[in-house]
Amino acid sequence: MRPVSLKLFIISGIGLILSGCATLPVHDKARVEPIVVAAEPEAARAGMDVLRRGGTAADAAVAVQTVLGLIEPQSSGLGGGAFMLWYDAKTGKISDYNGRETAPAAATPDLFMGADGQPLAFKDAVVSGRATGVPGAMFLLDQAQKDHGNQAWASLFAPAEALADNGFTVTKRLGNYLQNVDFAEKHTPDFIAYFGDGQGGFRKTGDLMKNPAYAETLRAFASQRGDVFRKGAIAEAIIAKTHEAPLPGGMSLDDLASYQVKVTTTSPYSTVGNYAGRPVCITYHIYIVCSNNAPSGGIALLQGLKIAESQPLAEWGVHDPRSWQVVIEAERLMYADRDQYEADTDLFASQQDAYLNPDYLKARSSLIQVGTANTAPKAGDLAMKVAMDKTLEPGGTTHFVIRDTYGNVLSMTTTVESYFGTGRMVGGFFLNNQLTDFSFSPQTVDGLPIANSVAPGKHPRSSMSPVIVFDSTGKKVIAAVGSPGGSAILAYNLKTLIGILDWKLAMQDAINLPIVMARGDTIRIEQPRMEPAVWDGLTSMGYRLSPLAGEESGLNGILLQPDGSFDGGSDPRREGVVVK
Repeated sequence: MRPVSLKLFIISGIGLILSGCATLPVHDKARVEPIVVAAEPEAARAGMDVLRRGGTAADAAVAVQTVLGLIEPQSSGLGGGAFMLWYDAKTGKISDYNGRETAPAAATPDLFMGADGQPLAFKDAVVSGRATGVPGAMFLLDQAQKDHGNQAWASLFAPAEALADNGFTVTKRLGNYLQNVDFAEKHTPDFIAYFGDGQGGFRKTGDLMKNPAYAETLRAFASQRGDVFRKGAIAEAIIAKTHEAPLPGGMSLDDLASYQVKVTTTSPYSTVGNYAGRPVCITYHIYIVCSNNAPSGGIALLQGLKIAESQPLAEWGVHDPRSWQVVIEAERLMYADRDQYEADTDLFASQQDAYLNPDYLKARSSLIQVGTANTAPKAGDLAMKVAMDKTLEPGGTTHFVIRDTYGNVLSMTTTVESYFGTGRMVGGFFLNNQLTDFSFSPQTVDGLPIANSVAPGKHPRSSMSPVIVFDSTGKKVIAAVGSPGGSAILAYNLKTLIGILDWKLAMQDAINLPIVMARGDTIRIEQPRMEPAVWDGLTSMGYRLSPLAGEESGLNGILLQPDGSFDGGSDPRREGVVVK
């Protein structure tokens, strides 16, 4: 492995002077040093400014997300969805915030089936009006800030509003998408109108862009909170845009008005072994590891961890090919079960305890034969008669972590699904294409149902899996981490957690570890970062490995240090930063 040195971005405490007073009393607790890790420097600085003037992580998240939606629109935005895991330092409890998009009431199981009875091509479905789910990210932030914020809501939009009005610089990563990458959304009229350079091409890295429509939308949110998406001109524009050809959708104002963020709260320790309807936590060696429950990918990630726990990874260490074989096989087992069973269904909810049952996990773990290449596993035997889902999940997502001066910790993954969502814009922001995370076909040719099929009001299955790690008592935060990356999010998070918990690496070094993406018969590895001896060791076991190219994890995380402070890490494969 070739670790990339951690770059700390020290930001002055001079924040924006914003009006407003506290809406909730601050915690009566000694202040600690805050930290923000996010995908773009402007967003991280905006969040830190909120923390420096006494705001909570819930306040800072509003500033971070609204700046990311402007500067990194290929990944997330106002028109998308999110999962947030929140640790409340005062109560010692964690909350699972589900702001995932939902299918409209008019949606039917054949939403993405063509007139010929075959699934639509992804390139056609992704830019369609049918692809957009009811957006939940801003509803989530509204609810979380009401629950945990102490700043005036309107003040939190000022950084993004100023950038939208006065101009922001096209980043290297955004510029690369505009200049060098082709995708269906790039050919939509709204995309061309916004990013076109007026000469038949697109803006480039370093260009200054303004988005006055986005600023106006932020001003509307500042004054109306989440009602902006429930009624009025912007809500009506969302409906109108999704009803445009090609392949118009069926979302209605009632769908927007009735959207509800799902919030469940418990203590980390009490949720171990009792998974349904709450944040999901497992024991892992001397730690408790928590994530959001289904339809997030958290329960699948934690299953993968428990499978990996069966092998002596700490003893073998990071340089041993056997350790990386376990990563490969834990991923394959994790994806096999997840791809077949996980969905936003009552049936899966009823089987969550079985999914993480110790005897079931022991049986799955026993399939790993160390030292020789294993056959790709099938899904385990659970009481769910459903078929494998092979849904394509592009990686248009972002993740950020915040710890505030009161000790609260927030881990949030947020997305518009594919790059720039559907490529359709309203009010200066892109609409998500999240419904393409459903299975396009509701059943197999043999008539076996697919759990992750479309249904009214249903959340599509997600790989997003924000993580917070606690000590064995569940009372002390050890780490928080997450990543974008479509279905590969689970693999990115898994190897990073093993890096910090088994191999005792610094967060940055764990993030820098090579990507290993093992799913079915395909095993792809980020060869430039993998030690040649490990690569050779795996091939000598009989594994057929493919070099992984173009994969961009976007891991961001924090890790407790011996002195009680937190250090952070941000993925060198993107443009993220750690701000302290």
